[in-house]
Amino acid sequence: MTMMMSRPIHKRQRTPEPAPVPVAVSTSRFAGASGVEELHLMLRPTADADVATQWAWLRRAYTEACAAQGLAAGTGVFLRVLYSERPSDTAFPFDGAVSWVYQPPLPPARIVLWAYHLRTPEGAPAMRREGAWLAVPRPELTHLWTAGLTAPDAGDSGAQTTAILDAYTAGLETMGLTLPEHVLRTWFFVEHIDEKYAGLVAARRDFFTAHGLTADTHYIASTGIEGLPTGGPAVMMDAYAVAGVRPEQIHYLSAPDYLCPTHHYGVTFERGVSVAYRDRTQVYISGTASIDREGQILHVGDVRQQLTRTLENIAALLAQADTDFNHVVMALVYLRHPEDRAVAQEQLQACLGHVPIQVVLAPVCRPGWLIEIECIAIRPNDDAALPEF
Repeated sequence: MTMMMSRPIHKRQRTPEPAPVPVAVSTSRFAGASGVEELHLMLRPTADADVATQWAWLRRAYTEACAAQGLAAGTGVFLRVLYSERPSDTAFPFDGAVSWVYQPPLPPARIVLWAYHLRTPEGAPAMRREGAWLAVPRPELTHLWTAGLTAPDAGDSGAQTTAILDAYTAGLETMGLTLPEHVLRTWFFVEHIDEKYAGLVAARRDFFTAHGLTADTHYIASTGIEGLPTGGPAVMMDAYAVAGVRPEQIHYLSAPDYLCPTHHYGVTFERGVSVAYRDRTQVYISGTASIDREGQILHVGDVRQQLTRTLENIAALLAQADTDFNHVVMALVYLRHPEDRAVAQEQLQACLGHVPIQVVLAPVCRPGWLIEIECIAIRPNDDAALPEF
């Protein structure tokens, strides 16, 4: 008799895939002829949860998005975290400069991200971090990102603005740089902007005049917006400068048929700036609202018409840099009132549906303005005489 031995049957079990996190991710990518790539990522939770949970979702979604884009560690240059509630654990897998800004996202999100990455043919750039400063060296240039500069003990919003600009200028001088020649973009965040913006404006105007930035020379592309929680600093600044940039690379944008120079109503910033490199031109559009060539607010109380005019103004500025909305790679949208959300999103989808966007609640610098937009555009360039980006 033949005995048959039974064998245990082993069933191969598959490890279940982790459930996707409820985070919407939008990405843009520009790759120039040099092979240097710029990527902008916007991440927004799409389900309600406490801020600690949403922050964990964002960490995971960001890690997965970087993997999908082939972004290695060390390629992250600038991260802005926009929040209504700040998590107690702020750790995040990012090596670059990080700016935390109190600007409530639209529900159900409590915290959202804008991340900027730079990838070279050699991989991650050799970044250097020192305090609030991040240096990204390139063959002929060094890109300098600065995040979260404050001076809370200096006094009121004007005194704090002066102290911030003093510290920033001193930092530039240690590298042989100046405010007029090398700084391309600033962001000023203000607590209770309706009350405290005037102090910032006056202090910045005086500081700029003392450093050779006037209506007869030029100012700096900028956004001034509410963005700080009550009880902390009155003013915070982020900035971007480039060491080695040449005057012939920089062109300031004005669109005089649509907007007046800002100094006509007492403020001191450029409407936008374009910077040409060997294989690309970058365009930084400052915070732009519904304003006319006389400096007057248009369509008071009508967010739909204000947004239409805002987009017309931005289109005119982009056109001066030989770009249009098809070249836009990211945008930040600031709403004064949450009830205007649906109207704004409908129009933005029609005009900028392809663009990574964050919409947050942040009063603009004049109470009559209901919406403001800033953006970045990039187009190809071909000029061997210019430095490589």
